[in-house]
Amino acid sequence: LQLAKELELDRALYSRNEPWVQDCLAMIVGRVVYAGSKLALSNQWKNTALWELCGVDGPVDVEDHCYLPMDRLLERQRAIQRTLASKHLQNGHLVLYDITSTYFEGSYLESQIVLFGYNRDGKKGHEQVVLGLLCNAEGCPVGVEVFAGNTQDASTVVAKIQELRRDYGLKEVTFVGDRGMVTQANAQQLSQVEGLHTISALTHRQIVALVERKVIQAELFDEQRIAEVSDPDKPNQRYCLCRNPQSGTRETATRQRLLERTREALDKIVARKKKGSTEKLSAQVGKILARYKMGKFVEWQIETGRLKWHFKEAHIEQEKLFDGCYIVSATVPKEQMNRDEVVETYKHLSVVEQAFRNLKTVSLEIRPVYHKKDDRIRSHVLLCVLAFYLQWHMQQRLKPLFEADGEGK
Repeated sequence: LQLAKELELDRALYSRNEPWVQDCLAMIVGRVVYAGSKLALSNQWKNTALWELCGVDGPVDVEDHCYLPMDRLLERQRAIQRTLASKHLQNGHLVLYDITSTYFEGSYLESQIVLFGYNRDGKKGHEQVVLGLLCNAEGCPVGVEVFAGNTQDASTVVAKIQELRRDYGLKEVTFVGDRGMVTQANAQQLSQVEGLHTISALTHRQIVALVERKVIQAELFDEQRIAEVSDPDKPNQRYCLCRNPQSGTRETATRQRLLERTREALDKIVARKKKGSTEKLSAQVGKILARYKMGKFVEWQIETGRLKWHFKEAHIEQEKLFDGCYIVSATVPKEQMNRDEVVETYKHLSVVEQAFRNLKTVSLEIRPVYHKKDDRIRSHVLLCVLAFYLQWHMQQRLKPLFEADGEGK
């Protein structure tokens, strides 16, 4: 709580010292210390001086001291984020942006944002919301937005960049987004924005398109040095070609395992004594190829009630050449960043991944979410991010202690 006041987090929430501001401070600190529900935190008033230090004497009412202050907090979100951005983002600064999802349990029939979508936690059968987190180059959070659960990553990028320039007053900005965020459609829109540079990584499909256009070849990918290629159709676009041998070994082994499983499943169909109809056999083959996602490597046909198939060995060998390969795409001028700096900057997105890890599992535990109203869900997420903001500053202050110690991890 003392650190929160030192950082002027209370002033960022609101310029005047009103009771709801102190209640929000109690919830932010409570999230770091207890990470439970608002009701559980309000019941802690007997066991902790936290509520008393925040100006609440005696019993804490969850409605008056938690839910109503949360509503006020959400009203102030844009102003709060503008204040944090002014402290931690400067003109021409790197801005890191990434997306994750958090799943929900229970019924949310009245919600417009808790929906089914691509679940990044692998939790099938659960509705979710999508969270977009904005950090500075060091990983300090400056903004968060809650999107509907079926939102695609790339669809949030243009609006987020417009918000950076409009709300945070950044005329020069380098936007760093995860793989596939800067799509072709996004790139065309963003190329018109003066003073904006982007750094991202290409998807597998985008890499294949460059190979087909003969912009790149497999021989250019090297483990020791980064090769840089320019796109003849897009003079301002730079491609930094990298290879990770560990990832390459892992990808080759994974594909080989899936190919073996595909072979076993298809050979079982071939080994049957009884003939089958074309429709039935085709459906069975389609199901196998969909399960293992190896359809592009298999040539097959049905003849007189029998399945005949083989692997496209040349295609498999061609795919192997690109195992462990990735391309970092950038529009940053060479004078501003060389190729090594571009790749290093992209890798720095790992600090946003660490933020998500802290928010979701390690310490702050954003879920389970007990709120049913969309605005309360948004406010809960904002509280958790502000708690991570506080925690991030705690870690920065402790860093010299751990580095000087010279022991342990």
